[in-house]
Amino acid sequence: MSGNELPGHIAALLQRQNRDEDGHAADSAGITWEGRDLSGEGNPLHTFDGDDGLAAPSLVRAREALIAGEAAEADFVAALAGVRLFVPVLATGEGDAEHGDKQSDISLISIRSKDGRRTMPVFSSVEALTGWHSEARPVAAETERVMLAALAEDAELVVLDPGSELAFVVRTPAVTALAQGKQWTPAYADMEVAQALEGILPECPGVQRLEVRPAQGIASVTVSGRPVAGGGAGPELLVGVVPEHSLDEVDVRLALASVQAALGDLQLLRERADSVTLTVLPQQPPR
Repeated sequence: MSGNELPGHIAALLQRQNRDEDGHAADSAGITWEGRDLSGEGNPLHTFDGDDGLAAPSLVRAREALIAGEAAEADFVAALAGVRLFVPVLATGEGDAEHGDKQSDISLISIRSKDGRRTMPVFSSVEALTGWHSEARPVAAETERVMLAALAEDAELVVLDPGSELAFVVRTPAVTALAQGKQWTPAYADMEVAQALEGILPECPGVQRLEVRPAQGIASVTVSGRPVAGGGAGPELLVGVVPEHSLDEVDVRLALASVQAALGDLQLLRERADSVTLTVLPQQPPR
């Protein structure tokens, strides 16, 4: 876990908050953050007046539907659009008192995924945030601004509610779509991706066809052990290579390599898929 300079999007949110009489960063009631217990009631912790700090009901329903298998991960990502989320920040110091700077330094928290990618944790409620990190301060912002901040921080992933029953990973293409206010379509369900893959077949000798499927990396598991078809860190796209029936083992490997090379040059795939798995599917006799 590390702290770093806030991107402008988050800094702008902090600037909307008050300072106490000594210049320390304070909440909207003018009460300094320093030494405060953020878990109790009566703490206006952010800039959304009248906000109770609870998860948006629409998001709670979407999460329940996802866990129950009644919704796909694209449905849950769509439910994130427009809701208020919380970004965790830390007060890291008291500034330079000798030169009259009494403002605390505020740092955004970032973590690393299991594969080492920079990840921005965000939360649907104050309770979820403070339960994950008792010293973190919640800064509220709409999903679009949060995702813009993640992109500005070069975060490759955003994880919603780490430490909760279901930590949901939002992969880069979905982060970008949310930041732009656009609908996200998973790469494995994207017709334009499928068409682009069909277009590379002439560059792939020995390949009969390509099949697009969800990869195992989209799956996640709740803390209680229930499998969920969404929210995993990826890879999310499986490209199945069906070789021509006449190929031997060596030719199959060459066909797979040609597909891999062609995929590397496919700009649309780089934009729409966070990560891709290639696999050889069983050869089929000619019809």
